[in-house]
Amino acid sequence: MAHVVTSVCENCKYTDCVAVCPVDAFREGENRLYIDPDTCIDCELCVPECPVHAIYSEDDLPEGQQDQIELNALKAAECPEITESKDALPTAPPRPE
Repeated sequence: MAHVVTSVCENCKYTDCVAVCPVDAFREGENRLYIDPDTCIDCELCVPECPVHAIYSEDDLPEGQQDQIELNALKAAECPEITESKDALPTAPPRPE
């Protein structure tokens, strides 16, 4: 089972999660991140790092986010790997205190 980046990441793209991933499972799209389900080892290290709570286990996805499982798999196959943190998008919500 893999973790999934949900639509909450759209126009945000905080990359704190990328820095802690031991297997480089994150992929970078134009306006959000995705997790490659074939690479993710379900270690959960990324979950608490996301300041906007956009990452969930496949089994614990919030209502209305089930389509994100397939979207992450599709986009992970076409987007480049991201292995280091970088600035979030200017449209990202402020970090919670």
